[in-house]
Amino acid sequence: MKQMEVTIMGQSYLLGCPDGGEAALSAAVAQVDREMCAIRDAGKVKARERIAVLAALNLAYQLAEPARADAPATTTLQSPEIDALVRRLDEALGHDGQLL
Repeated sequence: MKQMEVTIMGQSYLLGCPDGGEAALSAAVAQVDREMCAIRDAGKVKARERIAVLAALNLAYQLAEPARADAPATTTLQSPEIDALVRRLDEALGHDGQLL
């Protein structure tokens, strides 16, 4: 296994990568970076941890959505859904755990 240095939202990470998996890892990193930057650039979320959680939820939603026969493959969470998720995260974390 080799290591690759990647950058997500301006921060460098050293990741393990199986031999021959460089292209797949680079594509995954690019997708995560795009998703996190889009959330950050929307301006409503500032904390890196919250951006990461929302990006993970968006990507998981995108992966699960094509599994439904009636759903288009390119559907992503809309702003009201993201806002609702942020509120649910705040409620779950409580006052001490709020990221914003």
